[in-house]
Amino acid sequence: MPRWSYSMKLRDESEIAKAMMRNVPVHPKIMAEIARAISGMRVDEARRFLRAVIEKREAVPFRRAHRKQAHRRGLADKWGWPVGRYPVKAAKYMIKLLDNVESNAANKNLDVERLKIIQVGVHKGITLKRWMPRAWGRATPKNKTHSHVEIIVREV
Repeated sequence: MPRWSYSMKLRDESEIAKAMMRNVPVHPKIMAEIARAISGMRVDEARRFLRAVIEKREAVPFRRAHRKQAHRRGLADKWGWPVGRYPVKAAKYMIKLLDNVESNAANKNLDVERLKIIQVGVHKGITLKRWMPRAWGRATPKNKTHSHVEIIVREV
């Protein structure tokens, strides 16, 4: 049985709230790009940004996994990087995680309107390995990668 813990240890946890999602069916590279984009934002601002990503009005800058990706209009003006995508599925899971951390903060009697994201961690989860049969007796691997996501917010 694995032992899970947060990647960031804090001495005083009275003014922070944490939440974690395990085995999210999204590749860690995509979740890491969203995590880099929303890190440092306020929770309501991050939720507004992710809803715009779901509606494909605003793109997420892809800095690391950007090979053969298209440039998006207005992305370089805001983020200083022209390459981006609209990861809708990953944004939906990140909004669920933001709702979870917001309810955790409400349970700790923190002011929900003044929460700021101080850390978002993304780690590699399990990989489901399958094989797809092909012609002439061959087979192609069909791997499904998952990710673990954690978020820590602080009242400012």
